[in-house]
Amino acid sequence: MHTRYWIASTLFGLMFSFRAYATTTEKPNYVSPSPVISTEHTLQMIGGLLVVLAIILSITWLLKRFSLLPATPSSALKVVSATAVGQRERVVVVEIQDTWLVLGVAPGHVSKLHSLSKPAGTSEKISNPPVTESEFSVKLNENIHKSNA
Repeated sequence: MHTRYWIASTLFGLMFSFRAYATTTEKPNYVSPSPVISTEHTLQMIGGLLVVLAIILSITWLLKRFSLLPATPSSALKVVSATAVGQRERVVVVEIQDTWLVLGVAPGHVSKLHSLSKPAGTSEKISNPPVTESEFSVKLNENIHKSNA
């Protein structure tokens, strides 16, 4: 067992002596190359990675912002129509089986405004019929009074 440690220490010592011998035989005007992994190269690599990540995140944000990412189609739920009524508020008509729901959508809140049966002979997307402001305000006031009562 002691011989094993003696052989290992002898070989270890020989490795360092050859290294010392190799460095002493170098020419005096020899300049060693710069290290491959340096602080400057590491910071440059991390900066490049951060730029790539920022580009990826900004592209995904733009795709989500302008609704360019395709939504997964659902057979049970279809958005028939949607219109903006404010900066962040929307009125959305959603089809569930044979029923249409008119929903008011705001940040953090969705409320049912009206429900009706699906009109016969309608396609998947319909054009919004012109609705006067008085009809909308009457329905809105009815729903506000229902939820307050």
